Amino acid sequence: MMRLETNRLVLREWTFKDINDLVEGLNNIEVAQWLALIPHPYTIIDAEKWIQYCTKNSNEEKLVEAYHFAIELKSTQKVIGGISVDKINRYHGSAGGGIWINTKYHGLGYGSEAFGKRIEFAFEELKLRRLDNGYFKGNESSYKLQEKFGYKVEGIRRKAFVCMANGEIMDEYLTGLLKEEWVAVN
Repeated sequence: MMRLETNRLVLREWTFKDINDLVEGLNNIEVAQWLALIPHPYTIIDAEKWIQYCTKNSNEEKLVEAYHFAIELKSTQKVIGGISVDKINRYHGSAGGGIWINTKYHGLGYGSEAFGKRIEFAFEELKLRRLDNGYFKGNESSYKLQEKFGYKVEGIRRKAFVCMANGEIMDEYLTGLLKEEWVAVN
């Protein structure tokens, strides 16, 4: 079972005991509006489907193409968000992924702590050389988080997504981080 740790957090595989925390975190329009594939309201059925997907795709015997982690507070074992490294392309040494944090835990540095560990895992453990990310126009906190770790805006995909939570057509800013840029800011 894959498990990463920081000072305050555990990044671990999703389990069915996380359903209530998952619904609490994602059944909030302030979170869901920035995630293309999260409906609002977010229900127990949505959470069950997500955990089934993660459980099915975490078979360590096959080549893993994605890692989806629950972000858990060490002190309380409460799941406060999710983070991923996905669309892994071993040939090109690249991957995508993202992060979300329950709004009750915004502004406490948990997102930065988890995101930093995710980047470290991708570059040091998976031996990738590039990470692709992005953010929707208007999501300045996501941009600032990525910028903090050295991500650069590389372009914009105009009207790239219809957000499931609110039906809005969203522009996506594309960001990228090279391993050498991350090393330079750490």
